[in-house]
Amino acid sequence: MSETIIILTEEPLTSTDVANITNLYEPGDDVELVLLVPADTHRNLFVDVIDQLTMLDVPGALREFREKPDADTVQAEAAQTLATSLAVLADAGVTATGAVAEGDAVASLVAKVTEAHARQAVVVTRPHAVADTFRQDWAHQAQRKLGLPVLHLYSDSGFIGDS
Repeated sequence: MSETIIILTEEPLTSTDVANITNLYEPGDDVELVLLVPADTHRNLFVDVIDQLTMLDVPGALREFREKPDADTVQAEAAQTLATSLAVLADAGVTATGAVAEGDAVASLVAKVTEAHARQAVVVTRPHAVADTFRQDWAHQAQRKLGLPVLHLYSDSGFIGDS
């Protein structure tokens, strides 16, 4: 029987992310990877600006004030993130399926983990200083709802979030 790992990501996966994820199991293991990309991350403008400023990214903080894209653009960006991530996984010889998650990202992750009877969930995000500090990031939220460990990886790095 195969083991399922559900991966929630807000960023396109990179080869570093794929290496971190594939290190979770042995090459001969029967593992099914399922990727979820949220169409809408429901971020808070104030929190996003603080996150950018804590990373000393003033241009990024200023970009947060630009007009937010419409629903079609958000959906297209999520679909592109999914396609890019699946291509990076395929290039690494990893078979995976995926979908764009509608609605709340954490609720989608919890539903998919429950549906697939997955024993492991992985959240890949860029650092979010405020949410990570106060344990309100997606990994902590999912862990509280699922009652099982959720690995929080920072995108394109070897750093693990504190979940």
